[in-house]
Amino acid sequence: MALSTTTLLSVGFLLLLTQGTLTNKVSLPIRLTVENDLSNMTPESYSSSVVEGGVLLGALRRLQETQQDFKFIVKEDPDFGLFLESVNGVAGSEQEQTYWEILSESSGEYSRLDVGIGCYRPKPNEHIILRFSTWTQH
Repeated sequence: MALSTTTLLSVGFLLLLTQGTLTNKVSLPIRLTVENDLSNMTPESYSSSVVEGGVLLGALRRLQETQQDFKFIVKEDPDFGLFLESVNGVAGSEQEQTYWEILSESSGEYSRLDVGIGCYRPKPNEHIILRFSTWTQH
């Protein structure tokens, strides 16, 4: 009986601790732009947020849940993790050598993210660009 009571108290404490941790999330705003280098589409701009310490995937999912005109699909590679496969119905293709490039923009300077959407932790007010582009094989 003592073991059972101790276990219940431990589980109850963990639930209270987790509940407090999950409800006190700090939400950080980010800007997101979807560009298509291969068409004359006007870039689409969005606002989203990521929890402090959270990853870009969470911000994309939050945006997809709140904006009817934003949709994305990811593909998981067993060696390299999550890849952004499609945004707003436009999918990358190995045959056509197209893909979604993920950039961060700061003061007009663009840099490629060094990790994918499942690992990248956006900074507050960061501007993320999802750019549909091509690559050339060497």
